[in-house]
Amino acid sequence: MKQHNLLSIKNVVLMGMFGALSAVLMLFDFPIPFIAPSFYTLDLSEIPVLIGTFSLGPVAGAVIELVKILVKLVLKPTSTGFVGEFANVCIGCSLILPAGLIYQFKKTKKGAIVGMVAGTMIMAVVGAVLNALVMLPFYSNFMPLDTIIAAGAAINPAICNVWTFVFLAVAPFNLVKGFIVSLITALIYKRVSMIIHAVR
Repeated sequence: MKQHNLLSIKNVVLMGMFGALSAVLMLFDFPIPFIAPSFYTLDLSEIPVLIGTFSLGPVAGAVIELVKILVKLVLKPTSTGFVGEFANVCIGCSLILPAGLIYQFKKTKKGAIVGMVAGTMIMAVVGAVLNALVMLPFYSNFMPLDTIIAAGAAINPAICNVWTFVFLAVAPFNLVKGFIVSLITALIYKRVSMIIHAVR
């Protein structure tokens, strides 16, 4: 998508629709208790964002990510003083932006797969670092850090501090999330894309 088309009426409507759908999906989350403690929950809200990114471009993807959070805040107010929402945007963008940029330069099935693999790997690293530096220090105000680490150690005995927690629990959690989101996107993107381009 060329830059001058970003704010066309149809693109704005599509970005709003993708963002709203993502916000609704964000409300339905579930834990993966064999990978990370149950207070880490997975949702599928990045699927519409990723589809929108592939269809409209990386800039539109970032806009959809922001719309998702704004709509989510209307549906369900923050319980983390906006820290969780900030982290969600950063982690989400670390998946969709690399994927979108790679696909923008190689608009093939292979380009999409390479983009999603790269985005998933980057999301795992960004998610781990953000958790270590932002999320865990914040949540330690409500739950002792030792308790958080102990919850991780109950799943993986190698976890003994913040950094082992984020790289042995949070990073694998985000790898699984990225894989699921990428797989579902790969399965449905072509059909959704045909509808989008037919409308446009």
